Order: sequence, then structure tokens, then C-alpha cells
Amino acid sequence: MDKQYRHEWKHEISYSDLLTIRARMRAVAKTDPHTVNGCYHIRSLYFDNDSDKALREKIDGVNRREKFRIRFYNLDPSVIHLEKKSRLNGLGTKYSASLTAEEAQKIAAGDIDWMLTSGRPLVQELYCKMRFQGLKAKTIVDYDREPFIYGPGNVRVTLDYNIRTGLSSTDFLNPDAVTIPAGNAPIILEVKWDNYLPDIIRDAVQLENRRVGAFSKYAQCRIYG
Repeated sequence: MDKQYRHEWKHEISYSDLLTIRARMRAVAKTDPHTVNGCYHIRSLYFDNDSDKALREKIDGVNRREKFRIRFYNLDPSVIHLEKKSRLNGLGTKYSASLTAEEAQKIAAGDIDWMLTSGRPLVQELYCKMRFQGLKAKTIVDYDREPFIYGPGNVRVTLDYNIRTGLSSTDFLNPDAVTIPAGNAPIILEVKWDNYLPDIIRDAVQLENRRVGAFSKYAQCRIYG
């Protein structure tokens, strides 16, 4: 499951910054073809253990860390992915495996014995970590995303906002599951690329008085527990 680690920038930005970046990116990049009117909704279910290992490693800036989540888009359960995000030396990569809605619901409810014989290495890995490290479904993370893509450098620029949290994790496939604003969550600009970031994109995302940060939607959505 070797994969290339990608570079990543994150900036907390204002609404006026969002308008500026949106206009610039529309001029130089393409909108992700999977969007509806340039945007889509993301719902993720994040996993952690009773010691909040993933949360604490993020807050403490641990150099080598990982987190698991189940994700689907526009509240459409026909396409669901289990994902593992890994970080090493400031670079990130992501592994993914498909799930059915029934499988995703079973994992959320802690019904996991079937995972060991699923034939999907990532599903089997999550099974082992749920069984032996105590990982379990922890919280729902909802937000809206405007994504842009640029071929050279395999660049992806996203604008994320309306971040919401759900304290009940087992009903995350329910489109009517209750979520609430995740505190005073900012708008997030993310820039990801492979080996190099083209100058045209570097210039387009440049903002005065904005420094690269380490914002975590999962950490923000744990604000209430």
C-alpha cells in the first residue's frame, strides 16, 4: 500500500479571503468535476480510542501519526469510503477502501467481526485497531467544500466552511442526524501538491498576514467532548 506523501498547506482565512481566493482559482484552475454548482457537502465519521490518541497526537504535533474516518458526499450513501490519513515529517498521504452503507453502519455500531475476512487490507487494519487498540466511532464532522484542481504538480486547492459536529456517531448515515456549529470554526484554505507547487497557484493562494497552520476539523469538532 505504498503511496506518495503529499505536501500540504492549511490557512485559517476570512470570508473576504474566501471571495478573493475563489475568484483567483476560477481564473487559473478547474473546478472539481464532482461538485454541484462548484461545491459539495462532506460528512465524515472519525475514530479514536478512550484515551483520545488521535486527538492528542494532533494537538501535541506528533511527527508520525494517523487517523481513520468513514466519509461520504452530499449525504449520498451509495458511495462510501473508509480512509486512513497518515502524516510523517509534515507530509501526508491517504489510503482508501470502499464500504457499503450496511458495512459502514456496522462499523459505526461496533459490529466488527466480519471485517477480518473482508478481503480489504484497510478494513482489516481498522478491525485490528478497533479490537486491540480500542478505536471506535467518535464524532461526526460535517462541512462544505469548494475544490479546485490544477494538473501540473497534481495540485488540489480547497475552501472549507460551515464546519459542524455531531455528538452521536452511530446515525451518521441519517441525512437528518443532528449536527451543530463546531464553535467559532474558521474558513479553511488547503493546498495540496506532489513534488512541486507551480508559481501560478502559489501566487493565486498568497494572502497577506496569513501563516501556514495545523488546523484540524476533527479536533475542532471535539470541542464539546
